Amino acid sequence: MSFYLRTLISWILLIGSVCVVSQERLHAKVKVGDAASDWVITDQAKLRLISSTTSIGMNGRHKLSLGLQFDLKPGWKIYWRSPGSAGFPPSIDWTGSKNFYNPKMTWPVPERFSILGMETLGYIKKVVFPISAVSAPIGRGSDVQARVSYLTCNKICIPYESQLTLKLSYGLPSPSKFSHLINRYTAKVPDNGRLHGLDVAEIFHPANDDEPTKPQFVEITAHATAPFTAPDIYLEGPIGLGYSRPQVSYFNGGKTALFDVQVHGVEHLDDAVGPKLNGRSFIVTLIDGERIAEDRLTLSTESLPRAEKNFTTATSDSSPSFTLIIIFAIIGGVILNFMPCVLPVLSLKIFSLISNSNCTLREIRCGFLASSIGIVATFLALGAALAVLRAGGTAIGWGIQFQQPWFLTGLILMVTLFACNLWGFFETSLPRFANNVSSKKFDPGALTEHFLSGVFATLLATPCTAPFLGTAVGFALTKSVGEMLCVFAALGIGLALPHLLITIQPKFATWLPKPGAWMIRLKFFLGLLLAGTGVWLGTVLSGVTGDPVALFVGSVALATIALLYFSHRTNGLGFRASLPGLVVLAGFALTAPLFVKDENKHFWGVSADPGLELEAHWQPFDIKAIPALVEDGKIVLVDITADWCITCQVNKKVVLRRDSILHSLLDERFVAMKADWTRPNDEISRYLASFGRFGIPFNVVYGPNAKKPIVLPEILTESAVIQAFKTAGAPPATAN
Repeated sequence: MSFYLRTLISWILLIGSVCVVSQERLHAKVKVGDAASDWVITDQAKLRLISSTTSIGMNGRHKLSLGLQFDLKPGWKIYWRSPGSAGFPPSIDWTGSKNFYNPKMTWPVPERFSILGMETLGYIKKVVFPISAVSAPIGRGSDVQARVSYLTCNKICIPYESQLTLKLSYGLPSPSKFSHLINRYTAKVPDNGRLHGLDVAEIFHPANDDEPTKPQFVEITAHATAPFTAPDIYLEGPIGLGYSRPQVSYFNGGKTALFDVQVHGVEHLDDAVGPKLNGRSFIVTLIDGERIAEDRLTLSTESLPRAEKNFTTATSDSSPSFTLIIIFAIIGGVILNFMPCVLPVLSLKIFSLISNSNCTLREIRCGFLASSIGIVATFLALGAALAVLRAGGTAIGWGIQFQQPWFLTGLILMVTLFACNLWGFFETSLPRFANNVSSKKFDPGALTEHFLSGVFATLLATPCTAPFLGTAVGFALTKSVGEMLCVFAALGIGLALPHLLITIQPKFATWLPKPGAWMIRLKFFLGLLLAGTGVWLGTVLSGVTGDPVALFVGSVALATIALLYFSHRTNGLGFRASLPGLVVLAGFALTAPLFVKDENKHFWGVSADPGLELEAHWQPFDIKAIPALVEDGKIVLVDITADWCITCQVNKKVVLRRDSILHSLLDERFVAMKADWTRPNDEISRYLASFGRFGIPFNVVYGPNAKKPIVLPEILTESAVIQAFKTAGAPPATAN
């Protein structure tokens, strides 16, 4: 055999071996013993059949309880029986099965995914579809053959067909290790809801059904024995119809909910009934946390009178007009100038005014106009980013960038550099509002510096909320992208209003003291303010990542200050001489969040206030426990807070620690729940969204006498909290 022939055969064998290995990986078999088939593994998921018993039983017909188990890779999902706007559900062909009859697969309650206005329903991570069947008493076991067809989607969708084989022996049955897993998912299959205290009462169609080309809506009424918390509705009807995310209204103390759902595709119905909804039957699935219910209802044309329902709605037709929301946004932006988190930036604004007092009116006007544009542009960028996140199905809210360690790390480094610049450790064109105070020369580059000062002001303003701001942001984040951007632009105009006033009347700047040697001391003081801001950001980073990462980033910030100081003292080059070292230090700091342990990323619990007697009475937020507590006569205060929310900390120190409120909360009839949103948490995000809120602080009071949850103002007052306690049912002795 020639050398070339042997080489060719060797390559063929090698390629064949690789193909065999690849095939084995594609359909890898992981033996698990009795009561389960082998896993079938793909690059996106793995699946198998499992059984709650190890054998089928020896006496009479035996009921089989199986499960189709999926484990999905991160980011991939499969679909529910009614997938929504796209996708198709898993299906099973049982051909070839022996002693296996009447199989029926049931569907645990799915999750909702909203992408670019498309609503789909499905499952991520893990799911088990319970399957019931029977076997005959024929003296042998069951041979279950299942050909599973399913679609898995992420950015792309891939259809699969997998063959599963499960053999169950004939003998005395005993529970398998999968019994509890199957039962757990069986409990998630919707039923009539009576065990959960839920009732889907009726579905009706208030629109004129004679005009199918107009938007069509249906309304579903549901009742609960305990108040609803964050309900959702899934509809299934004639093939070809699509359904929007519902808008929810509450009345009867939160124990009755009305869901408004837009129905798409009515004009394309071509069955015997025609393009109309009246008289059609729908399956309605109601979800409220762990409570679920399902019923089949026939659509009625008679609607309950809304005037009798005493609505309290987050996203209902009674929401403020768009014009009023724009006014709220401007007012909220103006108030934001005076919130605690903006004080360092406000100081820099005053310094900027003084710095420009010797400039021409044209220079002053152009500089402050550029700062205003920077503020508005940053708000628009934040709005656009939130719109993109919302389209991708991510929970969104005001200030959520402060939950991200990279953002916090970058902001700490930026604040450190600005403080060093104010202290004179280096001179550069950024930011102009902090140096070159005596220069009268106007150049286009200065406009960029003023623009960036506006960006900086906006970034430091976002962890605060203010009166009117919460209403405006809550409205914006539930509306179209265009309306959202308009509201965020109005917020920017409000925050930039002092700049705009000076742009219109630049003579205001000439009323301030003239620049002089005293400004060196002022610059040093403002640098200390920025350094304090950096320390606060470090405490926020500690809450997000844990102390080790925060201490490491803080050490990098101190090393940055030392490097710039000694470079300035030795050769006067400052920033330029230090640049290589600064790049290395920044690289170290920005890699630190990579070492956050998984268990620290999704912290959930109570923020600590050492030494406070009340702290022992704060409980971790438990949305499912609230209805039972209210039914038991308890008054529940829910406080959604975060380390990065300065307004939250002010509320806690100035109001919630007052003796009158402490006296109430320490009473056994009160339950104080605290949820920490310092790190991302989808459950808190959904809870806020159920009230039409997307930012914090957020405080709400529940009680047996409250017809609806009592939402407190963003800026708490003692009287507002006490009045809420009284309304909720607190006895006079504890409410005063």
